[in-house]
Amino acid sequence: MKNKAFIMHYHLMLLPGVILLTIFSAIPVAGIVIAFENFIPGKELLKQEWIGWGNFEFMFSIPDIKQVFFNTILIAVLKIIASTIVPVVFALLINEVRSSGFKRMAQTIVYLPHFFSWVILAGIFITMFSLDGMINQIIMFFGGEPVMFMASNIWFRFIIIATDTWKEFGFDAIVYLAALTGINPVLYEAAEIDGAKRFHQLIHITLPGITPTILLLLTLSLGNVLNAGFDQIFTMYNPLVYHSGDIIDTYVYRLGILQAKYGLATATGLLKSVVAIILIIISYRLAAKYANYRIF
Repeated sequence: MKNKAFIMHYHLMLLPGVILLTIFSAIPVAGIVIAFENFIPGKELLKQEWIGWGNFEFMFSIPDIKQVFFNTILIAVLKIIASTIVPVVFALLINEVRSSGFKRMAQTIVYLPHFFSWVILAGIFITMFSLDGMINQIIMFFGGEPVMFMASNIWFRFIIIATDTWKEFGFDAIVYLAALTGINPVLYEAAEIDGAKRFHQLIHITLPGITPTILLLLTLSLGNVLNAGFDQIFTMYNPLVYHSGDIIDTYVYRLGILQAKYGLATATGLLKSVVAIILIIISYRLAAKYANYRIF
């Protein structure tokens, strides 16, 4: 009886979460049908004009859609690469520091930006990279000409990737620092006895020790190839850089919210979701095969 009572209490504890998931995650799935309709607000969802694949055919006929998908994949892939290399390098460097106080201070400073909203950071970066901002002031101090960074299709992607890496690398490095603590210290002692210097220990012990973690996170990040960071780009971009910075999420926002093309926006978002699900399945299969990682 006591066990049944405990189980009942656990189910009651889960009930609020289940209700919220049902209301905000399960029920809205029915809205997918809008992707196959000529949706008109005010009419019942199931009484709309059914046009089948019409929205998808129209989507692929839009000249901008190829550039939008290209921008999304390119920015996301470059972010994944940068968010892997920089945290690994930082973790390796901080691991070589002997002062525990300096380690704690450095880690606190670098992972603090992770907790700031892009709404705040975007305002700071837009001001820094503006025509009369700090970056251009430094360029002019050394005799250069000011650059319109936030209106340049050449610079905008670089700024997006660099600022995202700066914001997240400290927090991402926590995983690699944890992996470094799992390396057997006996290996380093044996290497020192054999005359190996710190650099050789780094190459032959430290890096191989965290390689499975690197491969695992890289594999799992495959599912984010179509997630280039809506909140960051939405708060930093402008019409002058649509060509290089417009991604699927911002494109869907403009179609659905600003232009009221609900069917087309839903079709674009649905296509992205289907591709993302496929990529996630592939990434978990690769993780299970090469990193021995399984959820189920």
